[in-house]
Amino acid sequence: MVTANPLPNPGSSSVNPDLNWSQVRETISLLCLAMAQVETTLNDSNKDVSKLTDAFTHIAHDAQKLGVACSKLENPDDFKEAKPEIMEMAGEISKEMGMAIVAFQFYDRLSQKLGHVNDALTHLGDLISDSSRLYNPEEWLVIQDEIKTNYTMECERIMFDLIMKGSTIKEALELYRHEFDQMDIQKDLDDGTDDDIELF
Repeated sequence: MVTANPLPNPGSSSVNPDLNWSQVRETISLLCLAMAQVETTLNDSNKDVSKLTDAFTHIAHDAQKLGVACSKLENPDDFKEAKPEIMEMAGEISKEMGMAIVAFQFYDRLSQKLGHVNDALTHLGDLISDSSRLYNPEEWLVIQDEIKTNYTMECERIMFDLIMKGSTIKEALELYRHEFDQMDIQKDLDDGTDDDIELF
């Protein structure tokens, strides 16, 4: 997904406010953050749905092959001869089911990330509706800290820092994707074992 007309991001100057500081600039930066979060959430979810679709396609194909193999069994001697092939196909189905279960976890991440967007916009709404806080840079710093501490992934915190420093949404998304891809590569290396996946 590509942002059609990216919102220019002025960045936050609440850490070191100067004469150019304004609540409008701070609001725009937080809106840019929300836009970047929604875009990364949609992109990441699309990848996971694709993995899930592939896993189910392979499961259906292997189940069909298993059915064909079983249909050829007419007497006990046939089973002995077909057993290695059947065991191999059952093993493949089990492995693909494990991959599908992992892919299903995208829903938890989707809910969590959209929850972060909702929290950030709620904080923003509370602040801009309170005239006693609206023009105080320290209040903007407080909500920025609250937003950042809710993140569970390092790549989310990196994206937050980039947006607050004035990076464009596109720049922040590119770095986020790079960091997220690196995390996936590391996870694949760490999970590169033959451990069984426990279903229940």
